[in-house]
Amino acid sequence: CLYFIILIYRFMDFLSNISVADIFGYLASVFIVLAFFFSKITTIRIINAIGCVCFVIYAAMIEAWPVLIPNAILFLVQAYYIAFKPGK
Repeated sequence: CLYFIILIYRFMDFLSNISVADIFGYLASVFIVLAFFFSKITTIRIINAIGCVCFVIYAAMIEAWPVLIPNAILFLVQAYYIAFKPGK
């Protein structure tokens, strides 16, 4: 029980010290990894596109151009395939 209380305390401390940019970075990572759990290509592309948008927001907030540029390009590629070539 004490271990659980310590774990909760550390998690709350972590949440109180996290920035908005970090939240977008973690969300982006979750969406990118989550995309690997699906087999339908359209679903993978949608989830990956959401991750790319989160990475673009994160990168813009911390001014990380090497992260922003490829994720913006990947988002455009995913959006193209979602809109014009669904299922491919």
